[in-house]
Amino acid sequence: MKDWQAVIEQIEQASGQNFNLLKVNAMHGGDINQVYYLQGTEKNYFVKENRADLLEMFAAEALGLQDLAKTETLRIPEPVVYGVSGQNAYLVMEYVELKPAKQATQRQLGRQLAEMHQIRQDYFGWHQDNYIGSNPQSNSRNSNWVSFWQEQRLTAQLKLAFDNGFTGKIQSQGVKLSQLIPEFFSNYQPQASLLHGDLWSGNAAADTAGQAIIYDPACYYGDREADIAMTELFGGFGADFYAAYNQAWPLDSGYKTRKTLYNLYHILNHLNLFGSGYLHQAEAMTQQLISEYS
Repeated sequence: MKDWQAVIEQIEQASGQNFNLLKVNAMHGGDINQVYYLQGTEKNYFVKENRADLLEMFAAEALGLQDLAKTETLRIPEPVVYGVSGQNAYLVMEYVELKPAKQATQRQLGRQLAEMHQIRQDYFGWHQDNYIGSNPQSNSRNSNWVSFWQEQRLTAQLKLAFDNGFTGKIQSQGVKLSQLIPEFFSNYQPQASLLHGDLWSGNAAADTAGQAIIYDPACYYGDREADIAMTELFGGFGADFYAAYNQAWPLDSGYKTRKTLYNLYHILNHLNLFGSGYLHQAEAMTQQLISEYS
């Protein structure tokens, strides 16, 4: 970010408070965005930055954070302001010092996520489209979960993969799997729960008081199993998290099969974000799912 003064002015306007910037520190850990810590005399902020044409990504993230915060369950960092400065879009949030989530925090995270999932809607989708990483995520309202997942999750990622040059086996497998998706729900009717949407271990932590906090959402109303499934990707959460969640709201026995279906969406998205290193995993998961019902 070249013009921090413009960002400071927007922070002051949004917060109604003066902000005296002492230092800007670039932070590590962002795969999609550049991230910064703004240290002030009395208050600190966290800033995410990307290309100006991705402003809508930050606008949707801010709305997602607000929707999650309204549930009054888990702690959610407060969005302050988003905008464009020069060639960069940015999102400013309150700065929260994060710590690894120990056992007590993992238990709290499980309990409170189950509470958040009790926030229901009478449709699947959201009030607008948003993003999963920096890829668009369609959230058109649909009363049928199977068709929602077929069209707006699996098929959408397969089409993006095709556009990105992945035109072989993954496409033919994907068509076959899409036709089989109703089989995964023959004895299970998911409810439309408010989801974080991108809940891997890098998007959850503890604050300095040990309170569970989640961030970087890709919200929509969907099957709660989709959130739980992603917690098992990329390292997973602790056993205390799963025990507490299941105590609060036990998962259906068919989850063990469906979690691969839900996580395929994220692996395909990683294929589309980061390239062919995820192709073999996507093909293997697709074939495993096809084998369940063929």
